[in-house]
Amino acid sequence: MSVTLTYVRRILFRPGPDVRIRKLFELQEEGSRKCVILGTIFKHQELKPSILKEISEEHQLKPQPPRTLFFDDSDQLILEDELQRIQLIGNLDVHLVVTGVVCAVLGHEDGDGKFLVDDYCWAGVSEPVQRPLQSTDDRFIVLLSGLDLANSGDTLLPLQLFVDWIGGFLGDMGEQQHQAHAVRVLIAGNSVKGCAEHKTPSLPNTYKANTGDSVILDATKLLDDFLVQLASSIDVDIMPGEFDPSNHMMPQQPLHYCMFPQASMYQTLHGVPNPYECEIGERRILGTSGQPIDDIARYCKLTDPIDILQHTLEWAHLAPTCPDTLSCYPYYQEDPFIISECPDIYFAGNQPEFQSKLYEGPEGQRVRLICIPAFSKAHSCVVVNLNNLDCYPVCFSTSDSMDPGPDK
Repeated sequence: MSVTLTYVRRILFRPGPDVRIRKLFELQEEGSRKCVILGTIFKHQELKPSILKEISEEHQLKPQPPRTLFFDDSDQLILEDELQRIQLIGNLDVHLVVTGVVCAVLGHEDGDGKFLVDDYCWAGVSEPVQRPLQSTDDRFIVLLSGLDLANSGDTLLPLQLFVDWIGGFLGDMGEQQHQAHAVRVLIAGNSVKGCAEHKTPSLPNTYKANTGDSVILDATKLLDDFLVQLASSIDVDIMPGEFDPSNHMMPQQPLHYCMFPQASMYQTLHGVPNPYECEIGERRILGTSGQPIDDIARYCKLTDPIDILQHTLEWAHLAPTCPDTLSCYPYYQEDPFIISECPDIYFAGNQPEFQSKLYEGPEGQRVRLICIPAFSKAHSCVVVNLNNLDCYPVCFSTSDSMDPGPDK
């Protein structure tokens, strides 16, 4: 995290006339006087999974019970820089932050060698870049995630309805004219597989041996059939997800084109990485397939995905828990997860339900935050208007309403 610390230090180290900014090794000189220190937070958690605890049975010790949430009232916050570390106490809620977040804290060192926090600030959202829109006509992008074709029993019909809707074969004339303004479909991960274990052999050719390899192979063929229909009518960006056949460590590389022998014939199909950043219609779009959001929720009391998404925006980091609890490729000279420019649209895929919020920052930042539901569960996609950043879900379940209206 030293690269992130260096980046954030350039942002936050703006000395004022009454505030002294010190490094940790200089705290002894300050005594009880207030000062500002900057560093990376490490969250000490007894319940955090550990390889030493996993092998404890070999030493006849009590093994760690299986858990899905790892926060506890005994958790502690420690601030560290390149040389030292110090425990934080006071006005910083241990349950609303995770390991890897860089922050500046105002306070003083107490008699026990701990830093008593009076106030704090994150790196914050960078200043917006003005990009004049070249067109006043409404243009839309369509976001979806979590197709989970390895468990496609009740997903194939809604998925075909989605393809027909994108192609302009569903709805009345007004709906078709509206849909003609869609410029791109972005698929945010877990297209082949959406969970660690497949449920039932619901794919075609079930006479095959029900092995993991055959299920993944059939799901990949279904995905190719789906993509070739989409790519024939619109540009498609497809990201890998946690359970897709791609490298597991973040950042994930694009799904290889050899997986899609039919769809790869179209130049409108684009394999893209996870995280993914692009510019469409003068709008900067940034997002992940959802792993950082899910990982953060396991280690703090932030439970609402849209709130976690906003926190990562304010922390200026896509995946602060990398590499502590979320595996990532080691970087030494750069950090690919830093949010250095303010996006217009910031999304996370494979979330339990659709959520949206328009974040408005103190310097005029306007960011549309979007949690994209897993299509295999919600049977819905998200439509975003690039002109005004309005968005709304469109549901393809036969029992639900097609369009609940825009979220502003």
